[in-house]
Amino acid sequence: PFPWLLRNAFSGAGRGVRSRLPVAVLHSSLANSYRLCFHSSLLTGYLQYSGWPLPRCPRAMLSAWNFLKRHRRKLLFLGAAVGGVYLLGKYAQKKIREIQEREAAEYIAQARRQYHFESNQRTCNMTVLSMLPALKDALMQQLSSESLTSLLKSRPSNKLEIWEDLKIISFTRSIVAVYSTCMLVVLLRVQLNIIGGYIYLDNAAVGKNGPTILAPPEVQQQYLSSIQHLLGDGLTELITVVKQAVQKILGRISLKHALSLLELEQTLKEVRKEVENSQDPTSTERNNSKSPLCRFMMPDEESPLIAQACGLSEKDVTTIKLLNETRDMLESPDFSMVLNTCLNKGFSRLLDNIAEFFRPTEQDLNQRNSINSLSSVGLPLAKIIPIVNGQIYSVCSETPSHFVQDLLMMEQVKDFAANVYEAFSTPQQLEK
Repeated sequence: PFPWLLRNAFSGAGRGVRSRLPVAVLHSSLANSYRLCFHSSLLTGYLQYSGWPLPRCPRAMLSAWNFLKRHRRKLLFLGAAVGGVYLLGKYAQKKIREIQEREAAEYIAQARRQYHFESNQRTCNMTVLSMLPALKDALMQQLSSESLTSLLKSRPSNKLEIWEDLKIISFTRSIVAVYSTCMLVVLLRVQLNIIGGYIYLDNAAVGKNGPTILAPPEVQQQYLSSIQHLLGDGLTELITVVKQAVQKILGRISLKHALSLLELEQTLKEVRKEVENSQDPTSTERNNSKSPLCRFMMPDEESPLIAQACGLSEKDVTTIKLLNETRDMLESPDFSMVLNTCLNKGFSRLLDNIAEFFRPTEQDLNQRNSINSLSSVGLPLAKIIPIVNGQIYSVCSETPSHFVQDLLMMEQVKDFAANVYEAFSTPQQLEK
């Protein structure tokens, strides 16, 4: 239709005859036809013949089109490069945002875990202080010296024999008080930080789909009740071992023999050596890294729960799992090192308390006039016995005494507690 349209539109143009088509239709048809065939030389001839001016816009478009054809590879490469940079920038912004959000979430989780850990340590300290009266009562019940002191006031005929019994009971009671208090401090740190790690994971799982409670309240109560072994059978066995060591070391020392503070310290070291080198007669295993004192803190693996393995519930299985994890911690070299550090601190504080009664007189100071004069002062063993006998009230004091405070604030104990909590409050570590 294109040639026909041009012939009809311009048939009378040269003879002064008006076009057969309306002007609006003519312009529209010409524009559409020209956009389709602007490169045709025939269209250009017709327009020049009719006197219509050639529009400039199509020529500019033609030049642009030719430019694009000549440089299409460069432009495609440039467009791809610009698009790639744009997409890369968007990807980088997304990754940076994800990293920032992840770091913020990790910081919040770490702050929440740190707060929970510090709160857990305060709970440990309060629990230790609350259990010391029960420990003191158990010691005084099994190692009562009050009946012997009452007998001595009545001037019996077997006075020397009673003094010998009082000597053994007094030293045994104070030494056991140091041992049991140190064990209580470290054992509770382990137990409460293990259960604290499980509680933290349970709290962190709240709100997730189908969370599994790792340590229900019933399991927590059943697990923490195992501390009663230290206050019951474990304490009884410890008293027996310490009493045998005291009889072996102090039994041969006369009541009239004067002991200096240094000699008393050496005597306590010998007693400690006998106690800490003693082996469990019922155990057939030899573990050099395991402390021989572990048997006083936890019962053997053949516990009543395991004996009833046929009818164990899921909560009982979880409790056994917690007890086994605790036993593994107690048998670790780190625990032995921390417990030994606490015992060294405890016996050092015990000697400091006793040293208050080894005050030299002015005559002694004038005669010796030396820094070691305090260590040179000696007291008869009969006078040291009442001093040692009363140390249980300082060691097992329910109020924060210097003895208990020194143990609770030790850096080694804090670091060990942090490591235990870290191991049981991190899902990745707990799965190992």
